[in-house]
Amino acid sequence: MAVHSIEQAVASSSRAYVLPPGFRPSYGTAGFRAVADLLHSTMFRCGILMAARALKTQQVTGICITASHNPAPDNGVKLVEPSGEMLCQDWESYANDLATAQTDAELAKRVMALLAAEGIPATGPALVMVAHDTRPSGPELAAAFADGVRCLGAQVQMCGLLTTPQLHWMVMSRNLGAPWAESDYYSALAGAYQRLVAGTQPLGQPLYMDCANGVAAPKMAALATALAAAGTPLALHLLNTGEGVLNGGCGSDFLQKDRQLPSNFQGVPPGARCCAVDGDSDRLMYFTPLQEAGGRALLFDGDRIACLSAMLLKDLISQLPPAAQDVSVGIIQTAYANGAASRYIRDNLGCSVEVTPTGVKYLHEAAHHFDVGVYFEANGHGTVLFSKTLLARLEQLKEESRAAFELLALAVVINQAVGDALSGILLVEAALRRKGWGLDQWAALYTDLPSRQLKVTVADRAAIVTTDAETRVAQPAGLQAAIDAAVAAVPNGRSFVRPSGTEDVVRVYAEAETQDAADGLAAAVARLVHARAGGVGPAP
Repeated sequence: MAVHSIEQAVASSSRAYVLPPGFRPSYGTAGFRAVADLLHSTMFRCGILMAARALKTQQVTGICITASHNPAPDNGVKLVEPSGEMLCQDWESYANDLATAQTDAELAKRVMALLAAEGIPATGPALVMVAHDTRPSGPELAAAFADGVRCLGAQVQMCGLLTTPQLHWMVMSRNLGAPWAESDYYSALAGAYQRLVAGTQPLGQPLYMDCANGVAAPKMAALATALAAAGTPLALHLLNTGEGVLNGGCGSDFLQKDRQLPSNFQGVPPGARCCAVDGDSDRLMYFTPLQEAGGRALLFDGDRIACLSAMLLKDLISQLPPAAQDVSVGIIQTAYANGAASRYIRDNLGCSVEVTPTGVKYLHEAAHHFDVGVYFEANGHGTVLFSKTLLARLEQLKEESRAAFELLALAVVINQAVGDALSGILLVEAALRRKGWGLDQWAALYTDLPSRQLKVTVADRAAIVTTDAETRVAQPAGLQAAIDAAVAAVPNGRSFVRPSGTEDVVRVYAEAETQDAADGLAAAVARLVHARAGGVGPAP
């Protein structure tokens, strides 16, 4: 397409997707997110962006339309690199530039500036894959995105209903020249899981899965069918499969924040093995109902999944030929990691630990520093990444070493593109089966320090500036000193605050020796934030 034709096409098509007055979208830790009715212009412009990215790289790119764990009226975008990873950070500024252009003409000029700055050809083949979750707004927003893609003469493949990790996996696989269809995803995971658990005994009780009334329900059912076909059936009870509200009183985010049983779990027996995912199935929590009244749950969060994953890795690496055991294993954490988990990793697992700011893009990047990088945020979002160098070494060893063969299977079971709750379930199930463990043994690794998370609505989240991997506040002046004083008054207290990546709120985390102390510390710090960082509405 000629340069003049592109500029014309952008300006002309943009008239149907006007930026809502007063709406200023901002790229957060995982793309854009807002009430769905505001996002048509943002989707159209993201279509232009990902078409440009496909032209630049001469590979397939993608987008999943989802707001993850947010309420059903919201929606958003997650942009997918040819590698299957999230949009490279160097292009986030382009995303903001396009999303915030005030007029059709201004948008067209910014698009032309992007193409010129990146040396992107005006013609050439390009393909962008698009999927969405179960939100009613998904198909309409996907159509707006597709119109943006076509402005640059690129093609669109509408993939329909998928989990976010499935779309990432499909883009990655397609660019690698590997089988990439949705059915290939199920068969790859099921076959690798069979190789990983061969010779082990099933866990002996069903897994109760909270599907968050989202896309996980039909996709986990399809994976279960593939597992049965591979000879390793997984006994499952799927709950919250779509009859209720997406993420409403259910899902991994509800479970983590409220520590209460999700809807429809009141009849599940105490001690039962349960898990929960979020609306687009990229977060995973395990849990079990407690015997006590009140509908409480014992959580096995991302920290515990990371520890279990590292144990499985260390066990397998120790079984490699001695000359091949020089494998670096790193665990990547954020400030949200429970202090007890950090101590367990440091004292018992012998793994390197790296701390990054909150946001999967930071953890994912740091995981590449190791032969095997393990990252799971406390909220259950994460994966295990194998370096290309290690995979090549394992390929050379797989005929002589069962452990190498099984490590290669593990690298397929766990999604190498992005955090994936469905593949994470297989990772946890395989680790427990191989150790012959139930939840009691997993829980006994360490005792979490009680914690509490709160959020404070503010006029502008940019008023909070953090440093030291978001563990310290640099601005506004004086806030960190006040937080330090509050923490000092609580035995074994720890607290930090950080601005949300997607909305004008400041998130507060606190932990201490007792739940009452953690609750009190969180409330005290929330009041400090409200008073010193432009709190909106009544103080917490």
